[in-house]
Amino acid sequence: MKIAFVGKGGSGKTTLSSLFIRHLAANEAPVVAVDADINQHLGAALGLGEDEAAALPALGAHLPLIKEYLRGSNPRIASADTMIKTTPPGAGSRLLRVTEDNPVYEACARTLMFDGEPVRLMATGPFTESDLGVACYHSKVGAVELCLNHLVDGPDEYVVVDMTAGSDSFASGMFTRFDMTFLVAEPTRKGISVYRQYKEYARDFGVALKVVGNKVQGTDDIEFLQDEVGEDLLVTVGHSDWVRAMEKGRPAAFELLEASNRLALQALQDAADDSYADRDWERYTAQMVHFHLRNAESWGNAKTGADLAAQVDPDFVLRESVDAGPAVQDLDRPTGQELDGPAVQDPDGPAGPDLVSPRSNPLRPTPQPA
Repeated sequence: MKIAFVGKGGSGKTTLSSLFIRHLAANEAPVVAVDADINQHLGAALGLGEDEAAALPALGAHLPLIKEYLRGSNPRIASADTMIKTTPPGAGSRLLRVTEDNPVYEACARTLMFDGEPVRLMATGPFTESDLGVACYHSKVGAVELCLNHLVDGPDEYVVVDMTAGSDSFASGMFTRFDMTFLVAEPTRKGISVYRQYKEYARDFGVALKVVGNKVQGTDDIEFLQDEVGEDLLVTVGHSDWVRAMEKGRPAAFELLEASNRLALQALQDAADDSYADRDWERYTAQMVHFHLRNAESWGNAKTGADLAAQVDPDFVLRESVDAGPAVQDLDRPTGQELDGPAVQDPDGPAGPDLVSPRSNPLRPTPQPA
């Protein structure tokens, strides 16, 4: 199951992402975690020290390797240089799976252990000095989108992505790549405005959306969220001493997380699991192609000098049973390929410590280069 956490900056979505990842690991579920937020706080939220988090390999820095591996022997892709973030898989493409070992995970993921259970953590990478003033964060997130386009997962496997804040999640078609999207909203007018914007953007694309109310202090906050969000409200979230201790660098065993919080996290997992019944691989593939053609026409053809519409395999549908591409051969490990794009605004602030008590004119995103 592919799951996204979104919300406005400072809403606490990264905290909730990290706790959900820990919850899945505690339930012995295979997990790939991805930090796709501009602020790169997921590693720290999962307990990494500052130096450990900074040492995580950056997906954007391994884009040439990712492209070369995923291209496989797909005859519609003449070279990895013509692949962009939206390039869809076709016959001969190599696919990624949650539990396998492959060169992409080897180069771009680090395995963390939580109470003896492994979690693969991947990160887009922060801005570097060479990026400042000339690069866009979409160039880094594009590596995540390309991987998601080529990833096949089953009902008891989880890919959890901590997305960038606010409406920047709609700067690409990546928002359609998920079985379930959890929007973290505070009980404020600003928090609700992000929900309304996301709901409006996502409406035409069949995005499954549930709201997690955060920083809730009482029944008045709960009633406010219920009035504004209605049936999309899944759980509400209050203060957690366990999270506060974690943020002070004094982590306790995860089993000591408050019982109400554990119940709320289970509600998130149940909602994600229930969405599997609605999974439609044909629609998923069609949306992938839709955004690829839009990006090709908008900027991709001019940037690569190729007709990227020719990369679309009309007979290919991504499915759980689809065969992977050719066996892995030795790949070079080039690094440092980035693609330019417009500046990104509305970065997400540090995730708050608040958590959990369970409750008894469509706008079109503009394609962005990456």
